[in-house]
Amino acid sequence: MDESLQAQIETYLSYLDGLIRRGRQLRDRLATDPSNSSVIAATRVWQEDCGVTVNQLSGGSKAHWLARSFSQAFLVRSAAGHAVEGADPAEIVQRLLDVLEQAVASLSRMEEGPGVTGSSSASSEAPPPRRFEFVHNPELRPVVEQTYTDSRRALEQGDYDLSLRTSCGILEAIVTDALEHKGLSALAGSGAPAGKIADWPFETRLAVAERAGLIRGGCARLPAVARTYRDRADAGGESRPKATVSERDARQTGQVLRVVMRDLDPGR
Repeated sequence: MDESLQAQIETYLSYLDGLIRRGRQLRDRLATDPSNSSVIAATRVWQEDCGVTVNQLSGGSKAHWLARSFSQAFLVRSAAGHAVEGADPAEIVQRLLDVLEQAVASLSRMEEGPGVTGSSSASSEAPPPRRFEFVHNPELRPVVEQTYTDSRRALEQGDYDLSLRTSCGILEAIVTDALEHKGLSALAGSGAPAGKIADWPFETRLAVAERAGLIRGGCARLPAVARTYRDRADAGGESRPKATVSERDARQTGQVLRVVMRDLDPGR
């Protein structure tokens, strides 16, 4: 790799790391005091800094995937798909953090992979799969990485039923992985039932994981249709009509998944 490009990538990665750290601090402060005027002002400055960086990384092109992701982070839509007001400030910050993390992943791939061109902007291709290094079972990691990509793609394409089911599948898989790593004996004091963890109902696994301190209370926001996602398949394995899942259901389930991912990997 050309040394000047390497230096640019390292500079951007360092700056993105700083933006992410600032964003996490603002997100946490907004979650506890969303009306604090100084925090709101600091959030606006941070958002402007993010916008400048995204514009540079996308080469000034609004069609670039990174620029599109940045713009979409501010959009809130009703179940009918119309733009609405009232986005939660902390949620907007989290969406922007997701965009910044995608930029870091793309730049890291440019830094590590062969055949990189001389462009100083982030890769114009779609971002790489989300990393799940915190998953203890190494054979499970590539599966949930691919499924995460499939879930995001399904959401973008309007297949809310598929997006929700895949998000729930990831949520169940990573929580089960965490429970199995903890061990049945250690979970006994958290109200764990008898039998194999893999045989427990979906909601039981979430409840035990929360009581054991593996995750926090984010799963309380799971839509009812997500809690029964396994029950929505008939004996033949065919899902019920997709119309039963709204865009709001799919997006909220994805948000809960990201919260649980942060719980299981606090350092990310």
